[in-house]
Amino acid sequence: MLPCFLNLGAGELVIIFIVILLLFGAKRIPDLARSMGKGINMFKQGMNEAVTEIKSDVPADKAPSATTADKSSTEEAAGK
Repeated sequence: MLPCFLNLGAGELVIIFIVILLLFGAKRIPDLARSMGKGINMFKQGMNEAVTEIKSDVPADKAPSATTADKSSTEEAAGK
């Protein structure tokens, strides 16, 4: 079941557009849309950065330590 506000007809949409046009003016509407687009892009970038930061943080018990890697390479070099 859809909420009531999604059941808008063409007449209602035209009236809403006219009200927005009267409130903001024809010159400001493209500026508003542009700034909204920039805001959405900045939000997406922030989300992507947060996701990559979370994925790059590996717990210490699961990450191979430098000493373990050094031991295995020195053991291989020694022939053990």
